[in-house]
Amino acid sequence: ARSENAMTLDGNENQRELPKRKRTRLEYYDYSSPGAYFITFCTHNRKNTLSRIVGAIHESPALQLSKHGFIVEDIINHFPSHLKATIAQYVIMPNHIHLIVVITDSEALRAIRESPLRARSILSKAIGYIKMNASKVIHQLYGGNRIWQRGYHDHVIRSRSDYEKIAKYIFENPERWQSDCFFNKD
Repeated sequence: ARSENAMTLDGNENQRELPKRKRTRLEYYDYSSPGAYFITFCTHNRKNTLSRIVGAIHESPALQLSKHGFIVEDIINHFPSHLKATIAQYVIMPNHIHLIVVITDSEALRAIRESPLRARSILSKAIGYIKMNASKVIHQLYGGNRIWQRGYHDHVIRSRSDYEKIAKYIFENPERWQSDCFFNKD
């Protein structure tokens, strides 16, 4: 158990230590490696600001993007090639986004591995591009506070069957909204 008066990194006593964050990435995996990645990231406080699910009881639910959701979709649809990744599939849910990001450029990979400034992976840059540009446009047009929750969840897609299962999950996600772990009536 930690002491209430534990010494912090700056040498001050009587301050609580910050909790240790759980590592969210595979420790020795190169996230600039060519391949497919399943990504999920959420809105700040999981607020339903991106879309809503509409439809009658006996109809298939449909996704209706909000003004924020249209901005995010435009950024995804105009994803720049210089980032050396493509968005193969996505869904913009009310409070989160699922993407399949594909990294294919081995030349970019070699350049990143040889760079002494290899700070961020291609995958991290791709997600950062979407979040940063969406936030910038939304703030310019509508003002407001934080748009995104910190970080993102990733899953390295390792096989064709894994890819197909995830692609199906993304496609069907609006139909399962009320049983989704991110569901929020908000």
